[in-house]
Amino acid sequence: MNARRVSLAIPVFNEEAVLPELFQRLTAVLDAIPGGPHEVVFVNDGSRDRSQAMLEEAAARDPRFVVVKFSRNFGHQAALSAALDHVSGDAVLTMDADLQDTPEVLPDLLARLDEGYDVVVVRRVERKESAWKRSAYHVAYRLIARMSDVPLGVDAGDFALLSRRVVDAMSALPERERYLRGLRAWVGFRQATVDVPRAARAAGETKYSLAKLLKLAMDGAFSFSVVPLRISAAIGFIAFSGALLFSLYAIYARVVLGQSPQGFTALFVAGTFLAGILLIALWIIGEYVGRIYAEVKRRPVYVVESVTGAGGRRGAR
Repeated sequence: MNARRVSLAIPVFNEEAVLPELFQRLTAVLDAIPGGPHEVVFVNDGSRDRSQAMLEEAAARDPRFVVVKFSRNFGHQAALSAALDHVSGDAVLTMDADLQDTPEVLPDLLARLDEGYDVVVVRRVERKESAWKRSAYHVAYRLIARMSDVPLGVDAGDFALLSRRVVDAMSALPERERYLRGLRAWVGFRQATVDVPRAARAAGETKYSLAKLLKLAMDGAFSFSVVPLRISAAIGFIAFSGALLFSLYAIYARVVLGQSPQGFTALFVAGTFLAGILLIALWIIGEYVGRIYAEVKRRPVYVVESVTGAGGRRGAR
């Protein structure tokens, strides 16, 4: 393994229950890696518990720990983006604080980086979630991958090892609505995949509600594909074709058979069906327009309140 400076980028949101074990395991992993000096950049994404105090105490004990505090909660992807903006290592591991991403696999990922890869993606296997959640993840990953204009891996989250040039390329991208696992694929370079069992959360409760998971999935679908627009157009053409065929049948029945199509219920169902299609199409268009609206305002992705450790260095987007 080549000697290098390794950085870990970790967003934190109300994780006081898991932080003691996280600090212990990160310290053991960093101590075993040659090179350095290594670092861990924690981004406190507006936590309301004791996470900030615990992070600052850890940074006071270990100079390798850097704590970036947001002015409020900006979301997981914004926090991970901030961590990438603040890291200084030659290789950067992005992971969550809940220890479902196991830091002990870092040496194996570094070995793949030494083989010439710039991105080593961890594919999640043997997930510990409930059956319905595993099924939902399975379907969502594959739908997003099929729709995407770039080759997105399936069953892979934000847990990955990135080379310095990949981090710089991702940080330079100007977009506000950031789906990092998509940006990671979009920048290109040589990418490898390593299968790692998905651990159970070490402590506490998940911070990703169903609404947040749905938003993340929609970010992946709408940020890297125009397929939803094409699907809505295809449904519109199908509905138009059905209406045209029914109109031709009505003319035939009236002129040839001397009958007029009857049925208020059929008319009501058809009208409701077409109105539903129209509303779905408007929702899809609205998702794209909303993202354009967020981009043109050019607001920063996050606002940093303070930085603790490593000389209080700053970075902002």
